[in-house]
Amino acid sequence: MYIDTHVHLNADQYEEDIDEVIQRAQEAGVDKMVVVGFDRKTILKAMELTEQHAFIYAVVGWHPVDAIDCTEKDLEWIESLAAHPKVVGIGETGLDYHWDKSPRDVQQEVFRKQIQLAQKVNLPIIIHNRDATADVVRILKEEGAEKTGGIMHCFGGSVETANDCIKMNFMISLGGPVTFKNAKAPKQVATEISLDHLLIETDAPYLAPHPYRGKRNEPAWVALVAEEIARLKGLPVEEVAKRTTANALKVFNIT
Repeated sequence: MYIDTHVHLNADQYEEDIDEVIQRAQEAGVDKMVVVGFDRKTILKAMELTEQHAFIYAVVGWHPVDAIDCTEKDLEWIESLAAHPKVVGIGETGLDYHWDKSPRDVQQEVFRKQIQLAQKVNLPIIIHNRDATADVVRILKEEGAEKTGGIMHCFGGSVETANDCIKMNFMISLGGPVTFKNAKAPKQVATEISLDHLLIETDAPYLAPHPYRGKRNEPAWVALVAEEIARLKGLPVEEVAKRTTANALKVFNIT
């Protein structure tokens, strides 16, 4: 059985066929899914999905691209939702220097506030990092993020950065890119980082794995991520499924 630790079933791309998407995931052996909300609309939909399905959990937070739109009231609302028994993390938060909607100083401020919020409610932090590795790692260290730890979502960095994050009590989550032929960094991380520190995810509807690259991703395809990690490590896929599932249950404190 698999756990898709990061999926956006709350995205508009699933509006027409979400029930079929969920059914395909279950048929593929996906036992649990963590739906990540990152603004008002997607958080509300994530919470709705947790009420409808026993096997769906939610992470709530504010995406760095939209940090400029995040208000104190939004953060207070996220904090209130953190008390819900099926909210298992804060995020996705972090830094994104690829898009320029939100100035870097605003992103960093909202990032710090969400780390502090996660510490207050004692939930793991789910980190989005795009083209901002040095600042992400620095801020995590400055804010003492190891107190709660969390997940480096869809990790695309080096083995050295992965080890830095592991020392701060973070899990390394790999998604579709690990299956891409030219994805040297994720493949190296999958090969060299112990299964004790790895999770699997889809980030669906984005980043579909090979051979579906470019199509709408879906949680059933998390199995392809596990299969590639198993191939790189020379392990049975059942071992990767078992270990990454145990890791996910632990980090999200799901029983």
